[in-house]
Amino acid sequence: MNVITTPADLRLCAQEAHAKGQTIALVPTMGYFHAGHEDLIRHGRSIADLLIVSLFVNPTQFGPAEDLDRYPRDHERDSQIAKNLGCDVLFMPDPPDMYPKDFATWVEVPSMSKLLCGAARPIHFRGVCTVLTKLFNLSAADFAVFGEKDWQQQAIVKRMVKDLNIPINIQTRPTVRESDGLALSSRNVYLSKEERLQAPNIYAGLKWAQNLVSQGERNVEIIRSGLLNRWASQIPLGRLDYLTVVDPASLTPISTIEGPAVMACAIRLGTTRLIDNIMLNA
Repeated sequence: MNVITTPADLRLCAQEAHAKGQTIALVPTMGYFHAGHEDLIRHGRSIADLLIVSLFVNPTQFGPAEDLDRYPRDHERDSQIAKNLGCDVLFMPDPPDMYPKDFATWVEVPSMSKLLCGAARPIHFRGVCTVLTKLFNLSAADFAVFGEKDWQQQAIVKRMVKDLNIPINIQTRPTVRESDGLALSSRNVYLSKEERLQAPNIYAGLKWAQNLVSQGERNVEIIRSGLLNRWASQIPLGRLDYLTVVDPASLTPISTIEGPAVMACAIRLGTTRLIDNIMLNA
């Protein structure tokens, strides 16, 4: 496995790969790998000749009061995991190399970035879109792999790629969960014992809502109110950021389920903000 730390070296590596006729897959991550990351890496390995995994805690997607400094990191462990899973190139840049002092350009999809997580994190998706555009350009990847746990992120990235004519195929993988249903996240390590016990009720509630729709309920407000009542008793430590039903592609809120829809939520347990989602199909 080749470890690359500078944007110029990554660009050169990608140019050499394409000159040989190789296809390239990119798995963008912020590290502290769990089974969800491992699934993304395995998928990337299966679809391209050259697999690039980026490991970069992107400072521009964190707000002033967020957890940039304490975001969990273990680069040595992550490097070994990536190597074991067949990663060809591990890209580990330093922030000044990605964002020089005179950096002045941002990429965003404003209409979609203000919804859901964007309401509480106004600069988050601007940072995500900007760093991903840079990674797509540097890696010249044919494919990029994302998880569906952050539904909003993958929807925004697909729209950005379409609108900017970026020649890359965005592939998504299902959310990987613990045995009790909790979506895997690097931030789960922040949960206290009691918070961790309550956290699986987030997904259990989403499954309850999905079942309600399968039984014929179409009114979003009825479904939402019922789920909030359920969570009030089952997740007493939780503080709701949002619970919304949206169109899967545009993220536009809907009031009646007439076709494919996504119920997405964010709940705070202590200092930890957990996101999850589920498909609701009429």
